[in-house]
Amino acid sequence: MKFKYPKTMTSKDKAMEIAIKFDKKGETDNAKQCALICVDEILNSQIDSVYEAYYLDVKKEIEKL
Repeated sequence: MKFKYPKTMTSKDKAMEIAIKFDKKGETDNAKQCALICVDEILNSQIDSVYEAYYLDVKKEIEKL
């Protein structure tokens, strides 16, 4: 499903950006779990439906990492 996102960054790029922020010393699995927690927190907050769709896509991309 294609959405017009409010930001120009693709959901795949955003997933990588979030995960990289948590990847210290090559701990990719830990970084992935931390990134998923962050996205879940965003999704659990009151956000606009366009942002919700965007972050659901970001979550899917993180899970693929």
